[in-house]
Amino acid sequence: MTPARGKRHLSAVGPHRIAVLALAPVVGFDLTIPPTVFGAATQADGTPLYDVRICGLEIAPIRASAGFSLIPDYGPEALADADTVIIPGTYIAQPRYEGTLPDDLADALATIRPGTRIASICTGAFVLGAAGLLDDRPATTHWQRAELFRSVYPQVQLDEDRLFIDDGDILTSAGLAAGVDLCLHLIRRDFGSEVANRAARHCVVPPWRDGGQSQFIERVVPEEGSEGTAPTRAWALERLGRALSLPAMAAHAQMSVRTFSRRFKAETGQSPGTWLLQQRVRHACHLLETTDLTVDRVAESAGLGTAASLRHHLRSELGVSPLTYRKTFRAG
Repeated sequence: MTPARGKRHLSAVGPHRIAVLALAPVVGFDLTIPPTVFGAATQADGTPLYDVRICGLEIAPIRASAGFSLIPDYGPEALADADTVIIPGTYIAQPRYEGTLPDDLADALATIRPGTRIASICTGAFVLGAAGLLDDRPATTHWQRAELFRSVYPQVQLDEDRLFIDDGDILTSAGLAAGVDLCLHLIRRDFGSEVANRAARHCVVPPWRDGGQSQFIERVVPEEGSEGTAPTRAWALERLGRALSLPAMAAHAQMSVRTFSRRFKAETGQSPGTWLLQQRVRHACHLLETTDLTVDRVAESAGLGTAASLRHHLRSELGVSPLTYRKTFRAG
């Protein structure tokens, strides 16, 4: 199972063949992405560029995580003649918690030909990790599963901020809809932007999304009355547009600066300054989503000073400009 790098195009014997391996309990949304997106990739005359085959470890009902089952058209033999193999998200236990593969899955993956491109969507990365395909390589998965992934596969260079990572022969994507970004990227890589853009229009999705997973992570507000530094964090969140110094925060917590900094880092994993900047950026994002304030006013209200400062920090943390963020997330 030695994947190869390189661009792939329509061959003399037919379309590029993709095998999508469904592993119970499979994430149903993830599973539908490859046949939908690749199915929309055609030549100008409508000739399909991909042949997508859904397969299982056997041709039998496969339970999905969302309350239904499906029967694949193919068994594991589809892996042996695929040009690309994709593993959608799955809750399969052994790769997820033990870092190993069940025997039948290991046997199926062993039939993949050398030179086959291999990709995962969401928690499908756990399967690639258990197969040893991600050792000492960059990869991503759903941000909510990053801590678990690191504990099981510490040898993988995990970057949970990325929507997808293309390492040539191995590709991984973040959670759920990031699988759309990955598939469009593969079409673009294989057949160019015109084909990828046409497929994106058919699927009514943007052909390219800026930024990473950071922009989708929920903002957690500490509860008032909590012990430690939580009350001061809640207090600071109500005053993001004002000057907030470390001594002022320590004074609110009735601690010395040294004790406050140590307790803050122990409770949040961040220094007070890093945390405060992150909250200001997230507050700016909230204002961009929910108000008509100019970028200058958003920056001022979030305590970031100037529009230039907001642009710098938003690009640094999320990889997008304020206007791009507003266009993407503004309701209506």
